Formats: sequence, structure tokens, C-alpha cells
Amino acid sequence: MFDIHRVELDWGGRKLTLETGKIARQADGAVLATYGESTVIATVVSAKEPKAGIDFLPLTCNYQEKTYAAGRIPGGYFKREGRPTEKETLVSRLIDRPIRPLFADGYRCDTQVIVTTLSHDLENDPDIVAMIAASAALTLSGAPFMGPIGAARVGFINDEFVLNPQFDEMSESQLDLVVAGTADAVLMVESEAKELSEDVMLGAVMFGHRHFQPVIDAIIRLAEKAAKEPRDFQPADHGALEKEMLGIVEQDLRKAYAIPGKQERHIAVDAAKAKVMAHFCLEGVEKPAYDKLQVAGVFKEIEGKIVRWNILDTGKRIDGRDVKTVRQIVSEVGV
Repeated sequence: MFDIHRVELDWGGRKLTLETGKIARQADGAVLATYGESTVIATVVSAKEPKAGIDFLPLTCNYQEKTYAAGRIPGGYFKREGRPTEKETLVSRLIDRPIRPLFADGYRCDTQVIVTTLSHDLENDPDIVAMIAASAALTLSGAPFMGPIGAARVGFINDEFVLNPQFDEMSESQLDLVVAGTADAVLMVESEAKELSEDVMLGAVMFGHRHFQPVIDAIIRLAEKAAKEPRDFQPADHGALEKEMLGIVEQDLRKAYAIPGKQERHIAVDAAKAKVMAHFCLEGVEKPAYDKLQVAGVFKEIEGKIVRWNILDTGKRIDGRDVKTVRQIVSEVGV
């Protein structure tokens, strides 16, 4: 009845299990992940057709913890689950940040990643498990996701790094760092620390990156058994439009981004954009070569490239600082 696939590994002294094929089989990708005795289910559904009228990836990530996961049922005055807690919102962002840049450029299909905590052992925080389960589900889904990613929590206890410390260990830790990335690079770091040195912080990032590599390997092994066929997605080629647009407004944008004043700079950029729109989106033309959304999207990409080129060419940022100078910071108390 069920075509179940499972991979297991010993990770940080506890067993991590990734399973697919039994729950949520109608989703594009679904993975049940267990670490210790904390279990989450991650599901991924992505529309088959792009969403019209947008120039961004419509990705929604929701992480949810129901009280039943810890063996409690709401009672008394409040008999239902409340709105998402601060923890749920923050974990949703932890999941979103490393996976969003790994979708293929130009992918515009509505995509939902929903992670639900099914069981919480009150020892292993489900947030890391949720990130791993979401990565695995996306890898299985067939969507154009250039993953997988791994994630880990790093503590610093008695001058030693600790992989995925449990809740009772965190009170002794000088560091609570979450790192996520691919096999080759770090994509996201979030941390709080007690005045640790740069060397310790960098060492923690590299420690986490090194120790979540077995998780990435496990997701790849699971995908070899259970992944769906990759979608036939070909991003639109705007090379000709970009080349023509650069010929029209490159110098205008370079001059605009040399203006240190923000308001004046915005006025100059808006003028360059109006010039482009007037050139490519002529009023009264029944079938223009490019629609307004395409032109606006390519213009936005060119803006980013010119800002980058200016910094690389001159060594100075928009406000005139060099690449090593920190912006002046002013703080006051008792305001």
C-alpha cells in the first residue's frame, strides 16, 4: 500500500531519521523527520503554472507547533490554538531565508512549505529538524530547487563547540548559533553570544557547516530513492532586452548612483526608469515587444548590477564610504 523510503544517521549523538511515502502523499514532496524523539512533518506544494502579474517568487513558509506535540490540549477559557507564537514566526523565517535564494531564477509558481511539529520531546528543539525536513521535502518535490541545504545549532560550552545542544545544556552555553547552507557554502547565520571573539564566532560557523554535511548526504540518498522527476522549467532569456536597456540608461544610472543624497538619487533613478518605460512601452502600440512587467523587472536587475559595478570599479559605496568603513552609529538613552 505504501512505498516508504527511509534514511537514518547518527548525528550529534542522536539518531536522525528522514522518511517519505506514508504521510501526505498528495503533496509534491513530504518528509517526516525525527531527531531524538522530536518529530516534524514537512510538506511542499508548488503550482504548475506561474502566477501572473508578479516579478518575485511567491514562496510561503509556515512552521507551526500544536500543543498536542508536547502532550497538552488547550482547555479552560481558551479551547483552541491561538495565533502563531513569536517562536513559530521566527522559525518560519529561519526556514525561508536559506531556501529562497536556491530556487531557479525566474520561477514564479506559488509555492508553500508547511512544517508541523508532531512530537516534541522537550530536549531537542524542533527548529533545526524543521529546516532539514523542509530541505528534504523540496529536494523530493521536483520543483527547481538547487539544494539540498543542511542546518545545525552550535553551542559553546567549557570552551568547546557543541553540536545541537539540548535544552538543559543551553543554560550553560555562551553561544546559540544557527547556521544553514549547502555542501559548498554558508547561506544563513543567526546567533546570540556572550561577547565571544571573532575567531570563536567564525569557528562556530565552520563547525556547524562541517557537521551538517552528513545531513545533506542523507537527503541526497533519500532523493535517489524517492525524488520526483524535475519539472521542465526554463527561465526566460532577457539578454537582448538587458543589452538594449543598458545602451539607453547605463550612464544615467551610473550618474544617479553617484549622488550621495537619497532623495535626489531616487529622483534621478525614477527619471531613468521613465525614460526606459517610454522607450519600450509605447502608448497605442497593440503588441509591444516587451510588456511593462518584463521591462520593470529587467530595469531592477540592471540597477543592482550597476550599484555592484560602481562599488567594484571605484571601491566606494553609494554614500561615499569605502568598503571597510562602518557607517557612523549614534545611540542615546533616556530619550
